[in-house]
Amino acid sequence: MNLNARTERFRIAIFLLLALVVTFGQGALAAGRYLVYVGTYTDQGSKGIYAYQFDTGSGRLSSLGLAAESLEPSFLAISANGRFLYAANEIETFSGRPTGAVSAFAINPQSGKLSLLNQASSQDPGPAHVTLDRTGKYVLVSNYTLGSVAVFPVLADGRLGEACAFVRHKGSSVNPERQKGPHAHAFILSPDNRFAIVADLGLDELLAYPFDAANGTLGHPRIMKTRPGAGPRHLAFSPNGQFLYVINELQSTVVAYSYAAESGRVRELQTLSTLPKGFLSKNTAAEIEVHPSGKFLFASNRGDDSIAVFAIAPKRGTLKLLEIDPTGGKTPRNFALDPSGSWLLVGNQDSDDIVVFRVDPETAHLTPDGAKVPVPSPACIKFVPLP
Repeated sequence: MNLNARTERFRIAIFLLLALVVTFGQGALAAGRYLVYVGTYTDQGSKGIYAYQFDTGSGRLSSLGLAAESLEPSFLAISANGRFLYAANEIETFSGRPTGAVSAFAINPQSGKLSLLNQASSQDPGPAHVTLDRTGKYVLVSNYTLGSVAVFPVLADGRLGEACAFVRHKGSSVNPERQKGPHAHAFILSPDNRFAIVADLGLDELLAYPFDAANGTLGHPRIMKTRPGAGPRHLAFSPNGQFLYVINELQSTVVAYSYAAESGRVRELQTLSTLPKGFLSKNTAAEIEVHPSGKFLFASNRGDDSIAVFAIAPKRGTLKLLEIDPTGGKTPRNFALDPSGSWLLVGNQDSDDIVVFRVDPETAHLTPDGAKVPVPSPACIKFVPLP
């Protein structure tokens, strides 16, 4: 072999080696690591909030143990900077008063441990949901038991200040067992942060409160009725903000709405069942989430113990049922997509486990990875990026 031939082969070998290095490096960058926090119900044997580490390359969920003892931390919210966690303590009495609580924690990214900063009264019993506004300056809480909402300022060190807004809903709806009074279930902030929209399960209403992000106050709400007996529970916006999706707990349906940013009002486009045809047993729908791509929507069924997967029409915002997949456990109260949309983690409350599913990017088909991770009575799953 002459010198030129050897030189050319050497150049090709170096090129291939560099290509492998670049490819591996891209894979390493794409495969992120996250802390995963799980809120639980402590009346079922749990001790509070649990921490895990999640690898998006392998889909492996590894336990870091108990992050913080806390009473009934059923729903969680994470600050945008990943430094703080807020928990709705779904209790009926706090500091000797008939109210629930909201807890503020600092996150230790190295260990996953949580340090309690302070607690505040949620202003009414049974807070079921907590979220932050788009600026991260306010925490908004929905109190289920008596049907009220409250807003708290977030101080510079992550602690919660005194409530700056509180509204209790009034009325009832048609279901004599579940709708004798209001039951505010979940808040969602509009993409422009101008409206705080509440799903009230007891009233069959969506209430769009004008939100003053300078003072954390709520204006007079625009009230939009849902179908009688539907029981709206949780909400999710499309990534472009043009459509709002609501899951109805009592009728096990998902509703697609067009959203008017100027007024905060919605217009119903379509209602679809989350259940298989012919399903006759008891079921209550629970969680709803839109894929980061905006192409798919997921909804959970407690009873059928499944995840319904829908395709989203990009221009119309309407839905088409693709499949309904078993969750591999009992009572999927909550689930969460990882930020890349590659994985879906399902918290099965009554089988005390989390099941990890791979999400097909083209079809949204869910494939279980085969592992069940034990966690007592999981109620909420949240991701926090690791540095």
